[in-house]
This record gives sequence, structure tokens and C-alpha cells, in this order.
Amino acid sequence: MPDPEGLDRGVDRTIEAWERWSASCTYDGPFRDEVRRSALLLKQLIFAPTGAIAAAATTSLPESRTTAKNWDYRYSWIRDTAFSLTALFQLGVREETHASITWLLSLLREEGEGPGVLHTLAGGRPGADVTCYDVPGWRGSSPVVTGNRATDQLQLGVYGDLFSTVQVYVDHGNVLDAPTGRLLTSIADRAADDWRRRDAGMWELEDDRHYTTSKLGCWVALTHAAHLADLGQIDGDAGRWRHEAEAIREWVGTEGWSENLGAYEFHPGSDELDASILLHAISGFDRGERMIRTLDALEEKLGAGPHLYRYSGMRSEEETFLACSFWMVAARALCGQVERAQELMEQLLAQAPNDVGVLAEMLDPTTGAHAGNLPQALSHLALVNAALTIHSVRTGEVEPVS
Repeated sequence: MPDPEGLDRGVDRTIEAWERWSASCTYDGPFRDEVRRSALLLKQLIFAPTGAIAAAATTSLPESRTTAKNWDYRYSWIRDTAFSLTALFQLGVREETHASITWLLSLLREEGEGPGVLHTLAGGRPGADVTCYDVPGWRGSSPVVTGNRATDQLQLGVYGDLFSTVQVYVDHGNVLDAPTGRLLTSIADRAADDWRRRDAGMWELEDDRHYTTSKLGCWVALTHAAHLADLGQIDGDAGRWRHEAEAIREWVGTEGWSENLGAYEFHPGSDELDASILLHAISGFDRGERMIRTLDALEEKLGAGPHLYRYSGMRSEEETFLACSFWMVAARALCGQVERAQELMEQLLAQAPNDVGVLAEMLDPTTGAHAGNLPQALSHLALVNAALTIHSVRTGEVEPVS
């Protein structure tokens, strides 16, 4: 048997190590304890040998009680990496953020093509095959799976996610090397061409359509690419990128807006809502009247208390999506409604976390039970961003729309 005193010393060392790491997070604004707890969980989702950030630590925990929605999230999505780096940089975390972006940029150079949706934690794109196992999952749910079919999808939002990551990296004083700059130039050119295509959207749907927020992902990419060119970080035709970004803005303003809904719609003619539009109050695409009307429509049609479902029709299939609920907080603050954002944040934190502060992907708004894989990076990232946004607006670091 191990020596009990040795075990105690090992436990003490472990506690000291995590406390020391947590103390390196410099954030001292509102909701400090919840933010630091989320940062700790994000740290634990980083695969140390490579710097890859896992979307979640589990597979096959069910999202729905009525439909087979069990997925394997033990991969690294570019989307989650972008959000993670943005949040961790602001929290003063340096070593992990540098490792993650170094891994991501090295991976893109090795692939030599457009950014993939997701990668294995060791590096490289996984196959699209999903293996199902004839065993009972959590509370008898099925299927139990390994693998993720989204790897071969076209998701235009990935362009925006990638350039958001690079923009944050450069804004914090880092310089891109020449090969990375050339690669990013070619990816920006591809985004300028691809934005007119149909894709699977952020939610990895089976039907390719002209999703509004997919176009906006390309808008983010081209806007950041032009700015990086202005800074001399990448070469390329910044004028063309700005021209295409303006074309996207015009398309979204006409094709993506539904006067009938009083909101930006899921895709043209759908007459449906998509909560991922909240990300483009955050991105700065729109923080004016149309976005505020969209926020109101989302709460009315997709809301369940302080929580939101992902998009129209999901109320009957799955639980509320925690990231969307926290995105609403940030969007309200940036649209000049910081008091409303503060109140909503307090309501969410009173209901969402469990006794150890871990957030899953979804939450049953009637019982508070969690659903989906956990810890879910996207949920914790949205919580951190919501708190940081409220703090930035209150301190004047970010000017909201009045």
C-alpha cells in the first residue's frame, strides 16, 4: 500500500499547482469566481502534447430525450479554438494560448489547403466514418459512437473563426512568419470566392443552404484579413477583400433580413430564427436597431426563461443551448442594454452550473438537468465572454450602441 503521508503530499502538490495556475488569470471584474472556474476547465480541455483544445471531454452523452443525438466531441474545432484563445488572452493566460495557436497554424501549413472544420487532438483531420457500438449509453441512451461526420462538411464560418484567432494573436503583439502569411492570403482569397456557396452552417446541418450567419463568418474573415494586410502581416489584395465584405453586408441586409419576423432569419425565405446571429452583435457586424429587434424576437420565439434554443424547431427535439444563452448576455451589453445583460447573467448563473461549476452543452430549463457532452468548451467560453463583455462595457473599454 502507498504511504498515506506520501499520498497527502501528492494531493497538496496538485492543489498548489492548480491554485498557482488559477492565480495567473488576471481577470478581476464581475463574476470573477465563475470566470476563473471556467478558465480552469478550459485549461483541462487543452491536450498538453500538442496544444489542441478539445470541444468536450466525452462522447455520446445525449442532447435529446426524443431524438438520437449522440455525438463524439473529443476533437478540436477551429471555432472553439478561436473562442478559447480570445477568452484566455484576455484572462492573462499566455503559455497555453501560444501553444494552441502555434499548433493550429502549423497544422494548416502542413495541410496546405483550406481550413478543416475539426481535427484530432494529435493533429490531422479525422475520417468521416462514425462507429456505433452495441452498448447502452448514459441512462440507456443510444447510439454510443466514436468519430464525427462533420469533418468533411463545408462550413463557411470556419473562415471567420480562423481569422478571428489570428487577429487576436497579432493584436497581442505577435508577428506572423512569411509562410503563414502566404497561407492566410490564399485562405482569404478562398473566402472571397466561397461566401456565395451553400454550406452546412454552424450547426452542422444535413441540408446545405445559404445560411445567414455562414455569410457573416466570411465577412469576419475578409474584414480581419484586410486589417492584417494593412498591418503588413499578410500580403494580398485588401481592396478586393473589403469589396467582397461589403457585398456580404449588402446581401445580409437584403436577403438575410425578414421584415415579417422583424429579425435576421435562418436563411432566405425560411421565416425561421437562428440564435447564432448573436455572434454578429459580438463581432460588430450590427449593434443597431435591426439587431436589437432580432434579440427581442429570439427571446420571444426561442426563449425559455433566461435560456435559448439553438434555432426554430428545436424546442421539441432538444434542450436549451447554454452558449446561446450567454451569447445573448454579451449581445445585450454591446447593443447598449448592459443592465439587462447583467440581470440575465445573474439569472443564468443561478440556474446553469452544477455543484462543481461544470457546464454541459445543454440544459433542461424546467429541471436544470444538463444534457450533451461535458465539460463543454463552448458553454464555458460563452460564459467567460459574457462576463468580460459586461466588464468592458462598464469600464468603457468597449463603447456600446447608445
